[in-house]
Amino acid sequence: MQQAEDFRQESRALAAILDPLGDADFDQPTLFKGWTIDDVIGHLHMFNVAAAKAIESDAAFAAFFTPIAAGLAAGQNLRQTQYPWLDGLRGRALFESWRDEAEQTADAYANADPKRRVKWAGPDMSALSSITARQMETWAHGQEVFDCLGHQRVEQDSIRNIAHLGVATFGWTFVNRGLPVPDPAPHVQLTGPSGAVWDWNTPQTDNSVQGDAVDFAQVVTQVRNIDDTSLVTTGKAAGEWMALAQCFAGAPIDPPAPGTRHISLG
Repeated sequence: MQQAEDFRQESRALAAILDPLGDADFDQPTLFKGWTIDDVIGHLHMFNVAAAKAIESDAAFAAFFTPIAAGLAAGQNLRQTQYPWLDGLRGRALFESWRDEAEQTADAYANADPKRRVKWAGPDMSALSSITARQMETWAHGQEVFDCLGHQRVEQDSIRNIAHLGVATFGWTFVNRGLPVPDPAPHVQLTGPSGAVWDWNTPQTDNSVQGDAVDFAQVVTQVRNIDDTSLVTTGKAAGEWMALAQCFAGAPIDPPAPGTRHISLG
């Protein structure tokens, strides 16, 4: 699957800015809920392993995820559940384990049947959706690290995978909050890093989201507030969606407030 290679390249882009860091540098706090760079990499590492276990077998995933699910059921947050599993792994040692595992996870999905169903923390999903979700999470959490270290990321057209996930979860954004799903879904027209123009849903002059694909991906992954982007919404449904958009599973989470997520100026 090309999406496995896209995940690999996303992981390598993040690894490239982390590679020069020393152990103490990983303790720097990001603008994401006070998570440190170490916390971010630990989170990505744990769920990359979970994805690798899922493609290995249902039993392998269940054995891996059962303690994590127990922690969540006991009231722990996601960051807290990773600490027992990491067992003290941190800093450069954690970085190197994450980097190696990302390559192995990409390899595991590269030749998998895209339609194969795999287990996950929520509903089962296709192998294609699973590895796309790994690219999305690596890109989204990676933004916190790029911001923290003051780096501007060089984007690629593989961002279309994340934009597509954002469009596909239009209904989920509302259902997850117990809200009625607007009908029809807005027309979405985005411009990729290469200048390519991508469209989703039926064209509508009074119900649309238009703009930069990276901006759209930032909004649906909640790494930026829509007010901090150049996206243009037309119509009530499009405006409500972009104000609440959430392309990832879990309880409803509000987007960051305007101006609170940004690249560090040093």
